[in-house]
Amino acid sequence: MTEEELEELIADCPTLYHMAERGSWASIKERGLLSTSALLDLYAVQEPLRSGIERQHRPCGVGLQASGLPRAVVRDQIPMSDAGLKRCLPGHLTPADWYGLLNAKAFFWLTEGRLHKLTGAKAYRDREHDVLEVDTRSLIEAHRDAIWLCPMNSGCTKPMPHPRDESTFARISDYPYEYWRGKRSKGERTVELAVDYSVPDIRDHVRRVVVKQGDVVVSVIE
Repeated sequence: MTEEELEELIADCPTLYHMAERGSWASIKERGLLSTSALLDLYAVQEPLRSGIERQHRPCGVGLQASGLPRAVVRDQIPMSDAGLKRCLPGHLTPADWYGLLNAKAFFWLTEGRLHKLTGAKAYRDREHDVLEVDTRSLIEAHRDAIWLCPMNSGCTKPMPHPRDESTFARISDYPYEYWRGKRSKGERTVELAVDYSVPDIRDHVRRVVVKQGDVVVSVIE
């Protein structure tokens, strides 16, 4: 991706979106937006529980507790399955490898439409969620070297497990934006933006935090 292409991406997708567990914003604001791996580090989760969370499929959320910290929830992975991953991963990668790769990143959608596909999905549409609306340019300028771009929903294998491997994620400078520009409309040339491990200063990049159910804003947190 060239600098001109990056500017086009930012212009097309000026806001990033992150769906978090309801009630989690206060902790995120204080401690940063943490990947699953970072959250497990913070809560000092030990083996074998750690591998069960980090490298196995989570059919439901997992609660975490530790002295001096608020209760946290590691979200489920309902849109994925071992069976689906076995169909779409190359031979050198196992489902455990893929779960580990995803759990080491903090993820954002590049469009509200993609966010609403998740908040409106059957597994989530009856629940409220804290949604972070983040300034794309601000986050990229602060964390460029830790950012990955992805042209697909890397955490979904339903209904079609599209092929994927480590190269599905690319650093900004390596991302094949020109290729996807020729195949997709604005907003779909990059589907996910991910940051290694955590975004400790997420509060500096947030434009607004709302409570959403489906595509409805229930309330504005800040």
